[in-house]
Amino acid sequence: MTLKRAFWILGLVGLVPLVAGLYVRFTTHPDPTNLGSVVPWGLWIAQYVWLAGVAAGAYVISSLVYVFGVRRFEPIGRLAVFTSIVALPLGLLTVLIDLGHPERAWNVVAFTNIRSPMAWMIWLYGAFLLVVIVEFWFLMRRDLAAAISLPGWRGRVAAVLALRSRATSEASRAADMNKVGVLARIGLPLAILFPIGVGTLFGVLSARPFWYTGLFPVVFAVTALASGVAILALASTIFQEGWRAQRSLIVDLGRILLGLLILEPVLLASELGVGIYGNDRGFAASVDLVLSGPYWWVFWVGQVAIGLVVPIVILASRLGRDPRFVSAAAVAALVGFAAFRLNIVIPGLSPEEIAGITRAVDDPRITSDYFPSLLEWTLAVGIAGLGLVLFGLGEIFLPLSRRTPAGEPRA
Repeated sequence: MTLKRAFWILGLVGLVPLVAGLYVRFTTHPDPTNLGSVVPWGLWIAQYVWLAGVAAGAYVISSLVYVFGVRRFEPIGRLAVFTSIVALPLGLLTVLIDLGHPERAWNVVAFTNIRSPMAWMIWLYGAFLLVVIVEFWFLMRRDLAAAISLPGWRGRVAAVLALRSRATSEASRAADMNKVGVLARIGLPLAILFPIGVGTLFGVLSARPFWYTGLFPVVFAVTALASGVAILALASTIFQEGWRAQRSLIVDLGRILLGLLILEPVLLASELGVGIYGNDRGFAASVDLVLSGPYWWVFWVGQVAIGLVVPIVILASRLGRDPRFVSAAAVAALVGFAAFRLNIVIPGLSPEEIAGITRAVDDPRITSDYFPSLLEWTLAVGIAGLGLVLFGLGEIFLPLSRRTPAGEPRA
C-alpha cells in the first residue's frame, strides 16, 4: 500500500466519526463531554493550539521563498501556504465545536474589547486567514487558468477556482508573483504574531499560575515553527514523492527541525525552573500533575520520549541523512507537540482556584479530574480525518508543486 493510498483511507474513515460526533455534540443534552466548571478547556482546545501552530509555522517556511527569496525551499512554497489554509479552518472548527453556543461567536467580533487578548487573537486569526487565501489564489491562478482547457471535470473545477481568469502569459505570472510578494510581507508578521497571541492569551491569566509567565508567547512561537517544519517534511514525502524527488530538501527540513527541537527543552527548563523557584503552590500543583499525575505518561512518553528523544536521536545521527527516517522523526515530533499542548491546557486548569471546592460541591461538573469523553476523542479524530481529506483534495485539484507544468493534469 502506498503512502498516498493509506493517507486517503485514514482520511475517509475519519469523516465517519466527524459526522456522527457533530450530530451528537449539538443534539444531545446534557453536555456529553467531560468538561466542567473547574476544567472548561480540554482536548479540543489543545488540538486547536496544535493546529494554530502548524498553520503559522508552515507559513513562515513559505516566507523563506516569497519574502526572502530562498529558492532552496521553492518546491514546497505552495504546499506550505496550502498547509496553512487547511490548518486554520480546522482550528476554527475545533473552537466552534468546543463552544456550547457557537452561534454566539459573532459577538466577539461585533463587540470587540480592544483590551482583550482573546479579541486580538481572533482578529489576527481572521486577518491571517484572509491574507493566506488571497496569496494562495495568486500562486495558483496561472496554473488554474491553463487547466481550464482540460476536458471534463478538471477543466470545470479549474474554471471555478480561477474565477474564470484565462491569462497565462509570463507577464501575468510576474504580476501575480509581485502580488504574492506583497501579501507574503504582510502575512509573515501576522504568522509570527498569531502563535504569540495564543501564548499571550494563556500567559496573562494570573489566576492560573502555571500559565502566568512571559515565556509562553516565545514557547508557542518556537513550537509553532517546529510544527510547521515537521508537517511540511511529512506532506512533501506523501504528496511530492519526497523520498525520491525531494530527498535533499527533506533532509534540510530535518536539520531545521533538529535545531528547534534542541531549543524546546531549553525553553521548557527555563519555564519550569523559574516557576518552581518562585515556590507558588498553584504552579507546583500543575507541575506535579505533569510529571507524576494520573497522566504522567503524556509528558514522559508522549512529549519527552517520542516527541524529543526519538527525533533528536534520528536527526542528529547518520539516519538524519535519509529522508525516510527524517519523515519518521517528523511524525514523532508532531506527536510530541500534541502531547505538549495537552500538558499546557489540562494541568494548568486542574488545580482548584478555591481550595476544597470539588469536595464541597457534589456535582459531576465540579471536579478537577478530567479525561476526554468518547465524544471528545471521536470529534478530535474526525477533525484529523477531515484535514487528511482536504490535503488529498488539494493534491487532486491544485498544482501544489512548482514542478507540475501549467495545465498538465496530476496523477
